[in-house]
Amino acid sequence: MKFRKAVKEDVPLIVQLLANDKLGQLREEYRDPLPDSYYQAFERINLDTNQELIVVEDRVGEIIATLQLSFIPYLTYRGGIRAQIEAVRVREDVRGEGIGQQVFEWAIRRAREREAHVLQLTTDKQRPDAVRFYEKLGFEATHEGMKLHLDLLS
Repeated sequence: MKFRKAVKEDVPLIVQLLANDKLGQLREEYRDPLPDSYYQAFERINLDTNQELIVVEDRVGEIIATLQLSFIPYLTYRGGIRAQIEAVRVREDVRGEGIGQQVFEWAIRRAREREAHVLQLTTDKQRPDAVRFYEKLGFEATHEGMKLHLDLLS
């Protein structure tokens, strides 16, 4: 497997991966042509040195997974860096082959390379299988997460 920074041409496949689950279908708009908002978001991510949008290719160069790492500098922990992993998706036809675990192992190494002191994630409570997977990788539910959705799309 090859991990590389995503390029603009990857955006449709990334959005397709994001939309290919029960919750993703509710919030993503995968169609041809893809809404321009995805390309605008890609440009913002691509310009930000604290963001890494990654795709994972198989041996023949097909994209089989994606993830986004955000590196958040802050004053606590003596000016530490917190890494946030989001939008991890593995292509449906290759799930169950250990790719998800390899994605997280890569992300953990990358967070260490960037000198992050913690790698954190959030997961929807409607995904109990994902919670079990993350726990097997060593993640612990140490905090209670909360969100305030700001309805900017209407």
